[in-house]
Amino acid sequence: MNLSYWEYKTWLSHIDFTIVGSGIVGLNCALHLKQRFPKAKIVVLEKGFLPQGASTKNAGFACFGSISEILADLRQHSEEEVFGLVQKRWNGIQLLRETLGDKALDFQQLGGHELFLEEDGALFQNCVRMQDEVNRLLYPVFSGDAFHEHPNTFLFKGIRDKYITNSFEGQLDTGKMMARLLWLVQNQGVIVLNGISVEDFSENTSNIKVSTDRFELNTNNLLIATNGFAAQLLNEHVQPARAQVLITKPIKNLSIKGTFHFDEGYYYFRNIDCRILFGGGRNRDLKTEETTVLEQTERIQKHLEKLLKKVILPGIPFEVDRRWSGIMGVGDIKRPIVKQVSENVFCGVRLGGMGIAIGSLVGKELADLV
Repeated sequence: MNLSYWEYKTWLSHIDFTIVGSGIVGLNCALHLKQRFPKAKIVVLEKGFLPQGASTKNAGFACFGSISEILADLRQHSEEEVFGLVQKRWNGIQLLRETLGDKALDFQQLGGHELFLEEDGALFQNCVRMQDEVNRLLYPVFSGDAFHEHPNTFLFKGIRDKYITNSFEGQLDTGKMMARLLWLVQNQGVIVLNGISVEDFSENTSNIKVSTDRFELNTNNLLIATNGFAAQLLNEHVQPARAQVLITKPIKNLSIKGTFHFDEGYYYFRNIDCRILFGGGRNRDLKTEETTVLEQTERIQKHLEKLLKKVILPGIPFEVDRRWSGIMGVGDIKRPIVKQVSENVFCGVRLGGMGIAIGSLVGKELADLV
């Protein structure tokens, strides 16, 4: 702790709220705390030089769940629970758009399409058969029928000749979203410290001592928003789930527009800057992908390239420009954990791969717990 008097006084003393994690949840939590407590001193601690988990790593889907995902959820949850999940995602996207604005997000409502590989005939037929029932269930969320069949206008190969489309889905620029959130938070006087890994915390009668890899600090309240990394600090059932992604170099005359899913949401791709961003495949090696290590594996990356070549861009030359991975937080149920852990410790974690959709709302709910 080689801290000067000035460093300690300015940044690390008399802290009202300390937030662990500067992702979508943590920054939205900071914004709403500032609205409730304008004079409060708020410090956000982030272990990466940028948000470390999934907030700057995701694909930028403003989505609510493909029809096969929703049917899979209905096998494990009640209709009321699934309705509540989709409603929360819808409300979360609207809150995100209200907070940041569509221009800052580069938000585009181009629709979301679920593809079905040729070998997934039974899954496709079941989704078609259940389409009206799912639309009935979700009609109050969207004030309209969410799902309808759509011809294969983008000429993908090796798939059924129709998609099932949700015209309410959109896409956004993840980098612009997070840059705007950081700007808003810092403009409100919130202190964001990067490269600080929180290792432990303990409570006493007057405050909470937070131990990091660089210093210790005392805070009146601690709010944990580390999603897939939550188990490192909390005794909550949050399983890390790595998602691997690649993006092509620009492709001339690329006609594909929108967001796309297949295999119950385990694969997803979209257009961005005349490129195709493609991610997923963790279901091919679930045990290996239950990790917080931000790396890629040859097995999944080669499989993504194979699908890109045979299904998504058949006959179209492409080069992979960049590869990365992010860490989601999942569990046996898809409902996020937003709770008071102890008298002055709170958490908002386990976003279930829907961080863009529900992150803003979870951040607000976390702030409202205080």
